[in-house]
Amino acid sequence: MTEIAPKWNEPAIRVLMMPRDTNAHGTIFGGVILSYIDQAGAIEARRQGLQFMVTVSMDKVVFHEPVFVGDLVSFWTETLRIGNTSITTKVVVEVLRNGMERKTVTEAQVVYVNLGEDRKPKPIGKA
Repeated sequence: MTEIAPKWNEPAIRVLMMPRDTNAHGTIFGGVILSYIDQAGAIEARRQGLQFMVTVSMDKVVFHEPVFVGDLVSFWTETLRIGNTSITTKVVVEVLRNGMERKTVTEAQVVYVNLGEDRKPKPIGKA
């Protein structure tokens, strides 16, 4: 098993939510947040050395609170596990609301598989 790097001191992604991202309830569509979670987790996997990867699962997704237009959303990541060909990342989604209030709104675990040029699973760290 490969050594796991510590948590980063900056978010993988930071995004300002816009009106185009809203659902019928006037809050940010969950699919938009899921898409950013996938991207943030992939950035964490890149930080661990994966170059060509695919998402194989998104697990334990919990939406704690809604996200609103104007929220500054940060996607914090950490590596939970590095296996032979896969990596599991945790993504915690926080909002900065009205420039003052900071809240955790969503969290998830995402698993990526490292692929070779043949698009088959390839051991992590192998050329």
